[in-house]
Amino acid sequence: MEALVKLSFYCFTAASISLGAAAVCYVAYAVGRIRVRRTVLATTTGTTFTSSMTEFEPGSIGAGRFGSLLAWFGLFFAFLAVILRTFASHRGPYSNMYEFSLAFIFTATLIYLIFERMYGVKQLGAIVIPIAFGMTLYVWQLPSGMREVEALNPALQNPTLMTFHVSMAILSYSTFAVSFAAAILYLIASRKTISWLPSAEMLDDIGYRAVTLGFPMLALVLILGSVWAYQAWGSYWSWDPKETSALFTWLVYGVYLHTRTLRGWRGTRSAIILLAGFGAVIFTYYGNYFFGGLHAYGGV
Repeated sequence: MEALVKLSFYCFTAASISLGAAAVCYVAYAVGRIRVRRTVLATTTGTTFTSSMTEFEPGSIGAGRFGSLLAWFGLFFAFLAVILRTFASHRGPYSNMYEFSLAFIFTATLIYLIFERMYGVKQLGAIVIPIAFGMTLYVWQLPSGMREVEALNPALQNPTLMTFHVSMAILSYSTFAVSFAAAILYLIASRKTISWLPSAEMLDDIGYRAVTLGFPMLALVLILGSVWAYQAWGSYWSWDPKETSALFTWLVYGVYLHTRTLRGWRGTRSAIILLAGFGAVIFTYYGNYFFGGLHAYGGV
């Protein structure tokens, strides 16, 4: 078991390096390049003048391709890290913040690459992949003791519910990361004419499609969590900080879908709601550090 734990960590290390390099490539591709053009003008008297003009150009296609390649490498190594951790613990890797974050890194990268393949848009990687890489930095600063496989707290000893409840949370957070990236790029594309960014209409659609996937998943998180809470704590709902923030996050994305579907909201207003929604996701992810609660198992 110890050998599998170490091998899983080595694969996580390789994933961290790959995703860090991928993030740099994606940012270089999305930001573009600055080119200075100089023109020499000659007068009839033989005097010459030099004028300079700065232009923004699309990023190198090679940077985008390398970003995708490195992201796939990161996905592969993250997958190995999760699988090896699963074999070592004989359960889903969800018992503490180390395992949960490891699974999120894999899932966020996977969901992004699916959207990249579906829409042919690499610029989203300039936001989603740095989020995944930032999560690797967070994992690196966690106490090393969390890397060890330990016995589950009695309240967590329900492998079926733990697997489905936590998996739905990770998947929903990952799709919301894609919608967050789409919202940021939409706000940029709708205010500045940048030829190499996706159209505002496409970005708006990507954000919507991501939320339509993540919203029902987060609903399942709340439903399965309430069933599990009744079995573990004797109550379906106890207004635990993690429960409350997850419910608030679900309501924010519910507002997004409601205003878009029934009131016809598009564009900037919807993008702002998506930014607020991902802010709620981050609070749900880390809020237990500040408020504790019943979910404070292993930092989760």
